[in-house]
Parts: sequence; structure tokens; C-alpha cells
Amino acid sequence: MGETNDIEREAGVNGDSSGTTSTAASSNANILIVDNNHPDAPIREARNADEADSSPPTPRFIQDENSWKRFKWVPYPVRRWIKAGVEWTEGPAVPRRFRIEPLFPQVQQFPIVLLNRYLPNKLHRAALVLVLYVVWIVSFAFTLKNGQSVSEIAEWGRLVKIGCGSTYWIAGNGCGLDGIDCRPFDDGGFPFRCPGNCGSYQVLNPRAVGDQEVIYKPLVVGGPPADGDGPAIYRGDSFICGSAIHAGVISDATGGCGVVRLVGLQSNYNSTKRNGITSVPFDSYFPLSFTFEPDVECSSRDPRWSLLAISVVFTTVFSLFVSHPGLFFFTQFSGLFWTVGMAMDTPNYTDLASLFSREIGLYLPAMFVAWVMYDKMGIRRTLKGLTAHVEKTILWLGGAWVGSLTNYTFDFIPIQRLNSHDINQQPGARAALAIIIIVLFFAVVFQIWFFRQEARLRSHLKLYGLFAVCLIIFLLLPGQNLRIHHYILALLLLPGTSLQTRPSLLFQGLLLGLFINGIARWGFDPVLQTALALRGDAPIQSPLPVIDEPKISPNTSITFSWEAPPAPSYDGISVLVNDVERFRTYFDDGNSAPGAGSSGVVSNVTWTRPKGLVKDEPEYFRFAWVSGGTRGDYTKAGRWDGREGWEEMKTGPSLRVRDEVGGREGQGMEEAREVMMVDLRKRGV
Repeated sequence: MGETNDIEREAGVNGDSSGTTSTAASSNANILIVDNNHPDAPIREARNADEADSSPPTPRFIQDENSWKRFKWVPYPVRRWIKAGVEWTEGPAVPRRFRIEPLFPQVQQFPIVLLNRYLPNKLHRAALVLVLYVVWIVSFAFTLKNGQSVSEIAEWGRLVKIGCGSTYWIAGNGCGLDGIDCRPFDDGGFPFRCPGNCGSYQVLNPRAVGDQEVIYKPLVVGGPPADGDGPAIYRGDSFICGSAIHAGVISDATGGCGVVRLVGLQSNYNSTKRNGITSVPFDSYFPLSFTFEPDVECSSRDPRWSLLAISVVFTTVFSLFVSHPGLFFFTQFSGLFWTVGMAMDTPNYTDLASLFSREIGLYLPAMFVAWVMYDKMGIRRTLKGLTAHVEKTILWLGGAWVGSLTNYTFDFIPIQRLNSHDINQQPGARAALAIIIIVLFFAVVFQIWFFRQEARLRSHLKLYGLFAVCLIIFLLLPGQNLRIHHYILALLLLPGTSLQTRPSLLFQGLLLGLFINGIARWGFDPVLQTALALRGDAPIQSPLPVIDEPKISPNTSITFSWEAPPAPSYDGISVLVNDVERFRTYFDDGNSAPGAGSSGVVSNVTWTRPKGLVKDEPEYFRFAWVSGGTRGDYTKAGRWDGREGWEEMKTGPSLRVRDEVGGREGQGMEEAREVMMVDLRKRGV
């Protein structure tokens, strides 16, 4: 016993390391009685022996209080969750880099193996690429030029290319008082050629037709008579191409050609459903109408599907045989851009030179943005080292074609423009938007999981936080409205696809296609727009005239008077009869003006019923205040049955009629009509 104690004492005197270790372990065991995750547990710090501090450790909850001293109002459990969430975004300790392992790798890499076997020299490959470019461009240009060649129709002359929104009668009051700027009303016509897919061209703001308001459908008023005996007659403000589809003259899928002929004033336009279009009825008269010449032989073929086939073949070949990410991306971007801009979703144009000039002006800045997307927004990362060339072709390239052809692939979605005005008034738009948001939510959650596995989630959350701040600032700017266009949506979401996974290939292709479609068709529209620009020809909620009970002389005339306008903002009144401006009267026109009282102030207008109208044929009247040359909102239509019956206007405005045609729909019709008139002037018609 004594020997044992001496040995133990000696070990204690000599400071045996094992004894020291045991003592330290015992000491540490006493210190770590409280679990590390407990709020009162001290935060252990590594120290050198020379820096040992004998002071007691600070409890964890006190140190947490110091780090949150500016946010003490935040409950402690919430702080823990926030801290845990921040730590979660860091991802795993050992990040994982995702790479697509090809299915059936020998099959997917066979084109590259074949190319390496027969063309191992890089110079030969470069020559082959140039040859493919030349063949692609020449075949595309030849097909496009051949599709633009037009034949002549005996007694009518050469075909005139018009757009889907072309009309004889300009929207709003563009035809002037009594329609003088749209004459002649009859004894005229011309041979026309329409592109395909005009059946989906719709009015995007309410268009008044008598006491009806047409929206989100083709403006086709009239059709074959109710008894089916006679030609189809259409009101002059109907879309010519849409009416030709309704009449069976051309096909919606491929377009076609025919001859439209003016037939002047007509009455009682019938409503029928034919060839996928339901026409609008109108039970009164209109000064300008048209029909289509029967049995006209003409040759016109829309080349868009042939051009699409050519581009799909060449882009597929490049996708299968090109492994370099830069060559692959910029080839596909250019091919899709020019196919959309020159063939699949073209604006109205007078000739190919004008269209090419427009597209080249958009292509150059678009290519700069394409480089940013490729080098800075993750496309290079997704495509680099990718060996699954068949999957790349199906997912990435297929998604890009689907996105770039949104006017065909997503045409069934009832959202024409992504803004609050359209979403609130378009039927089915809210439900469609809700479905899109749900799908987008799950896609985002899916991508978040992958980014966390690569330990890149936090950096992307910072980027999207910056995007969110910018969007909030845009929303708060006075007098501006945020407009999310195709290309804006693509640029916002594209960084979230910088992964080499199969879902990312599909998402990235779709977003790139949306960008191409938006720029090639519409250009770089501003992300911020004023309420007037966004509204177009929709009502502006201006004051409406209050019309007194009219004085009626049965079958002869009707006289309207009104309460005083909001002074001094308005100095006149405009009156539409059957959607044609018949009066534009100013209150200070003097004693010589019709309706002027003894004070020289115009206080009423009288409309004399035209001779030869069918008994009981109604007429529709709408009124708007005038300020100089600008008109406000028109009232809804009041109805006079021609005798003593008068049906008052309902409350609220109808279509806002402006001197200038607003919005994309109006701009398209204005350009299309100008194209038609320019060609007719060249021919001396």
C-alpha cells in the first residue's frame, strides 16, 4: 500500500502527463455538464495555454443577446429559427457539383464519335460549320423569297399583303367626321393575301358595336344572311383576314388570298359561328361594308411552316454534333431569333427589306444580352462539359422552340398581357395566373434544393433579393406602372437555371425562347409604362355627358340636349351614331351654328333619320365631351327605335375613342392599313 501511495505521490510531483490528462478530462467533464445546444451553455473557444482565462465563461443566451442587441424585440425562438435558416442556406460541408450522366451514353455520344473519326482536324470542322451556315442561310432566304412572290388576279392585279388586324374602317374616330377619311364606301376593292394564325388575333380593349362591347375575340361583325341565301356581308371595321376565315375564303392555319370588295351601306349584320370564329351581330346600318368575290383563283402559300422546318432541322444537327457550349448557344440563339422575327411571329411590314432592317436593329443589342446570359447568368455553366447530346436536344433545344413560339404553344392561356388591367378584366386570367404561380413555385423549390446541394444558394438569394428591391422601387415610382414583358421574365428567372440538371435544361430553354419571342416580335419594350400608354384605347374615367330626355319626331328626327359640362375643362361635345362620329360641336360656335340659342351657345343637336331605313330599324347614340381636339370617354349607347321609343344609356363609359390609335392592337391595325394603302397608292388605285 505504501509503495503504491509513494508511486502515486511521485507521479503527482513529477506531473505525469497521464495524470494531467485525467485531471483535465475530469475538469472538462465538470464544465460540459450543460449540453452545447442549451441556451445557458458557454461558447467554447480554442485558446493557447499562455492565454488561459480563469474567468467563468459567458452563458450562450447572454452572448446571443449581445449579437441581437438592436433587435431585442424579436422573440428568442424566432431568432433561433432565423439563425438556423441562415445556416441552412450555407449547404452541406462538402458541396456536390451536379453533372448529367447520359442515358445510353454510347447512343448520345455517337454523333461526336463519328465526327472525331472522319473529321479529326479542327480546320476541317470549322469549314464544315461554315458550309452548314451557308446552306442554312441560303435555303432559308430562298424559301422566304419564294413565299413572298405573289401572283396577279385578272381584273384586280397583284396581291397586297395585309396583316391580321387590317381593316377598312380605322379604329376610334380615325376615319374623321362622317367617315370622310375612309372613303370610298363602295365600288372598290383589292386582292389581298393574309398570313396564317389570324383567327387568334383579338381586340384587347372593349370595342363598341352598337350597345355591345366586344373584347378578347376577333372583331368580325356580320356574315352570311340568316336564310343562308346570298354572300357574307361584314361591317367595315371588321378584321379583313378574320372575316375571310369566317367566310371560308382562306384557312386559319396557312392563310391564303382572295378579293375583298366594298359594297357600301348595309343593314342588319347577321351573327354566325363558322370556321372557329363567332361573328358579332349588329341590327342597324353602317356606311361601309365589304364582301368577298366568289370563285377567285389565286396562289398564295404562307412559307412560315417550311421555314420552321428548315430551322428545326439545322438546329437539331448543330445540337447533336456540336459539343462546344459557345458555338452551340450562339448558333441556336441566332437561328431561333431570325426564324421567329422573319417567319413565325412577324410584325406588319411593307416588304422584306423593311422587315430585315427592323430585325437587324433588334438582333445586334439582343446578341449583347445573349452574351451576358451565356457568360454571366449561368448558361455556360449548364452547357459546359455536357455529354448528353440527345437529352440536350430534346430538353434544352425543344424547350427553346416551345418558348419562342408562344403565339402558338401558349395561345390557349387566357392572358394576353401580364398587367393588372388585363388580368382583372379578361375571363379566366386570374385562374390561369394562379396555376402559373403554383407551377412556378414548385419549380423554384425544386431548384432551391439543387442550389443548396452545390452550396450556391446563399449567393443566388442575395441576387434575387436585389431583384426584389428593384421591383419594389419600380412599383413605388409615381406615375409609372410595372410591366413584366416576355424578355423581362426570362432575364429574372434565368440565373436560377445555372445548374447541369435535366430540369434546368428544360427551364433554361423555355426562358431563352421567351426572351427571343419577346425581342424578335415586340422589341425592347420598357419595363415601366405610364397609365395612358398601358391603357391604350381603354376608358380613362373622364366625366361623361348627362343627356336630358330627347325630343322625338317619330320616323323623322331626334333632338338631344345636355347639362352643362365641367367648366372650363371641356368646350364641346362629340356624338356617335351607329359608331360613326356625326357631330363634333363646340359650344361657342356662335348664333349660326345648329342648336345655338339666343346667347350663341350650342346647347343641343338634332339628328335627322336617313331616308330609306327599314321601319323599326334602331339607331345607337353615344356622347363624349371634347376639349380642343381631344375627346374624353363616350357614354354607353342609347337606343332609338325610330319611332317614339328611346332606351337610355346605362351608367359608365364605353370604349374610349381617341384621335390616335393606342396599344399594340391599335398600332397593329394602323400599320396594317398603312401597308395596304401604300401598296394601293403605288399601283395608282
